[in-house]
Amino acid sequence: MSNYRRNYINGGTWFFTVTLRDRHSDLLVREIALLRAAIAQVKRRKPFHIDAWVVLPEHMHCLWTLPANDCDFSGRWRDIKKRFTRDLGACGIWQPRFWEHTIRDQQDYRRHKDYIYINPLKHGLVKQVQAWPFSTFHRDVHRGIYPLNWAGDVGELNAGE
Repeated sequence: MSNYRRNYINGGTWFFTVTLRDRHSDLLVREIALLRAAIAQVKRRKPFHIDAWVVLPEHMHCLWTLPANDCDFSGRWRDIKKRFTRDLGACGIWQPRFWEHTIRDQQDYRRHKDYIYINPLKHGLVKQVQAWPFSTFHRDVHRGIYPLNWAGDVGELNAGE
């Protein structure tokens, strides 16, 4: 048993990787409406800011920032997973736990955000980042944060996969 401890910081920002048990599944994109509903329901009860998110067929990456007086990202993930699983009428679909990385500074934040957005390209799902529909990349293009034709360059960032 590992002696790993999560880094809980009120108002912190984290990068997450959350994965299905079946690494060959397309469940997350096939049931994207249920996943979005589960996230929205949890977010209403336990607010958090979605800095970036990409949903791939069998895993997802995201950046969250929690309110200044809150650090319970684990409870939010538990609730999202439970809600999605229950609404789907399934059981045992998630890998236990999740990968989490506490964002240290602006450079770390940007590298992880770039990694999130380039992930569909990295996995060969699309030829351009803009072609992947299940990403907040489109929101950030609309806000002028990324150009539509952004390709990104994250080098060899190992972010928990």
